[in-house]
Formats: sequence, structure tokens, C-alpha cells
Amino acid sequence: MVLIPVLCPHCQSDTVIKGGKTNAGIQRYKCLNANCLYYSFQLDLIYKGRCPAITEQIVDMALNGSGIRDTARVLKISPTTVLNELKKRVYAQQCEPAPPRSGKPG
Repeated sequence: MVLIPVLCPHCQSDTVIKGGKTNAGIQRYKCLNANCLYYSFQLDLIYKGRCPAITEQIVDMALNGSGIRDTARVLKISPTTVLNELKKRVYAQQCEPAPPRSGKPG
């Protein structure tokens, strides 16, 4: 019998238990660390569009002038995923607080 150590990908804690299976049959795990921001996770993602490395590539390709369909084709993900990820990034930038103004009010 081989035991594979499972660590939480967010907090690197080893206090992890099995948490059932997804509809696709992939094992789900639960992190028991109270300081971890995430509770449930999977070791292997079925849809690679949710992988943090892919989301960074989406932004990089958009900054280099690639279109939504071109990005989706190259990364082998849905154009809807590309569009939603770019919308999230733009919305996050718009919601950042503005820096305080220096000078006297006029």
C-alpha cells in the first residue's frame, strides 16, 4: 500500500480529510486548518480553465494583443472562460480605491 501525502494547495497544511466525490467522480478534499481561506479543494482539476497558471496566461495574452477566440483556441479553453476572466480583472481594477489627492481643495 502506498500513501500519498495530500497538502492543501492554499495554505500547505497537512490537516486534510476526504470530502466526498464530485459529479464527475473526482475525489474532493477538505482542509481543517482554521486559518485557511478555502475549505474544499481537488488535487486534479477536470477543466484546466480554472488553473491559476492558465488565468495568468489569459491576462498575458490579452496584454499582448491576442483576441478572445485566439486565446481560447491556443489554451484549449472556452471563449466564455476567457471573457469572464478578463471581466473579473477589469472589475477588480475599477473597484480599487483611488489614491488620495494632494493639494488644496479648489
